[in-house]
Formats: sequence, structure tokens, C-alpha cells
Amino acid sequence: MEARTALLEPMRIAVVILAAGSGSRFSSATNKVWLPLGGRRIISRSIANAVKSFPGCRTVLVISPQDALLANQVLEREASDVEVELVEGGETRHDSEYNALIHLAPAITDGRINVVLIHDGARPLATSMLFHDVARTAHQHGGAVPAIVVDPFEIDYKCENQIVRVQTPQAFRASELLSAYQKAHHDKFVGTDTAACMEEYFPENKNIAVAGETQNVKITYPQDLVIAEHVLEMRGYVE
Repeated sequence: MEARTALLEPMRIAVVILAAGSGSRFSSATNKVWLPLGGRRIISRSIANAVKSFPGCRTVLVISPQDALLANQVLEREASDVEVELVEGGETRHDSEYNALIHLAPAITDGRINVVLIHDGARPLATSMLFHDVARTAHQHGGAVPAIVVDPFEIDYKCENQIVRVQTPQAFRASELLSAYQKAHHDKFVGTDTAACMEEYFPENKNIAVAGETQNVKITYPQDLVIAEHVLEMRGYVE
């Protein structure tokens, strides 16, 4: 009955973009999401693709406190058409997700948001279609995780007897996601990603694997930026 009710309701979306990391593996003095990519900052491209399919959605950018001034400057210059809410990140990715969900809690509780997408700001090449697919799947089934089948020697995550590499954005029904993170906060449980927390507290819910995108590269090392530039060139810098 709950799933059927969800199908009848329109999606009311919130997108959470995580950008509170240090970028230490990138060997940069600044968080990698603020580096340029094809004439714009990495984070600007992540935001643009994230919100393209969801006019009027709530958009939350989770940042480190020391990046607040830079964030406001970049958003004003490169994302002025998007109303972005800044939230301070935590010590871990999980803590940052929790802070974002607590920020959104009033709207989730009263039903103004019924699907939340969590996306890594260092994945600027995830297409708007992928965001739409994971949101729609989560709306219908409870949760959605983009995944790509990989070589068995590159084990990352096992799903339906296949070994897959998990990406973001990951999407979940908002009320269950908020409840899971509130319980995790009480229990001091820290998940490796959003899906791990949902599986811990709502194991009865099936996180549906959605086809990921091979070009959905995460900018972790300097060479990843070169790959991303090449992908943008192939796309004509338009997404």
C-alpha cells in the first residue's frame, strides 16, 4: 500500500550535494570540487546536472566552514539561477549527510519533500538523465543506487549475484532516509555510503540497482581531471 501511495504522489525532490571533503588524495591545497573543469568549477557542473531534471527542487550544498566565502562567490558567478542552501559538513561523509538531512527534516516531516538524492560533488559528469532515473526508481521502490558491472577482481559491491561498482547520485524515500540517519546518529553507526545506512536500518527495503554511467567519473586523483576534460570535449561542453 505504501509503494502504491508513493506512485500516486508527485515527486517532491531535494538534492544534497556533498562538497565538504579535503581533497587530500588529489594533492591539492584546496578541495578538488573548487578546481576548474572546462571553464567552470567542478562543483558548478555537479549542481547544474543535478537540478536540471527537477525544476524548483530543494538544493543543498554541504561544505567545509572554511570554504563558505569561496562557495558563495562561485555560486553567485556560476550558479546564480539555482537557489542553493549551504550546510556545514561534518567530520565524515556520513556526518555531512546527517547534517543535510536534519536541515531538510521539517520539510521531510510535513511531506514537502518525499525523495532525497545524495550526490558526491566530485562527480561532475553524472548526467541529468541519471539523476532522473534514480529519483523515479526510489520514488517507486524506496531506494535506487547507480551501479556498473565490473571485473570480478575489482570487487566493490555485490548485487543480485553480480559484482558492481557503485556510484552516486543515490536516491531514497525521504522519510525513511531521515529515520535511518536519526537512528544511526543515536547508535553512533557510520555507513560507508548512503545505501549502507539504509541497508542497516531498513533491510526490508530493496535498493534497486540502476544502470550507472561509465563516464560518471569521480575526481579523486589529478589524472581523473584529465579524463573529465576529455569527456566534456566529447560532449561539446554541453549537458
